[in-house]
Amino acid sequence: MRVQLAKQLLDRQIVDVDGRLVGRVDDLGFAVDAEGVPYVDCLLSGHAALGRRVGGRIGRILVAVADRLTDQPPVPPRRIPLAVVDRVGSAVRLRCRAADLPPSPVESWLRQHLVDRIPGSARASG
Repeated sequence: MRVQLAKQLLDRQIVDVDGRLVGRVDDLGFAVDAEGVPYVDCLLSGHAALGRRVGGRIGRILVAVADRLTDQPPVPPRRIPLAVVDRVGSAVRLRCRAADLPPSPVESWLRQHLVDRIPGSARASG
């Protein structure tokens, strides 16, 4: 059976179990099983993943921007294990909450250095 992963997964929105937007599928992470057969291990999301997929000058700029917006470059892409994917349709639906996933390094940096400094931001729902 032939599956067109790029067509079925890339650029789809990722939505958690509560309907909150987590990000987009910017690339795919592969692993190899004991018999040498590759399989999709996780979904990759974020500027670093998209920049590497796009490549060229634009891709390098995306990766550089992500690296500037973090305290510890280089920024790894956000890895969402395939095990938490519930179904794939017009969006990729997860069976967990966004808060249960590893945080995006860029979003964490922006929250710490920008959003949290906005008066009243502590009262905003997260």
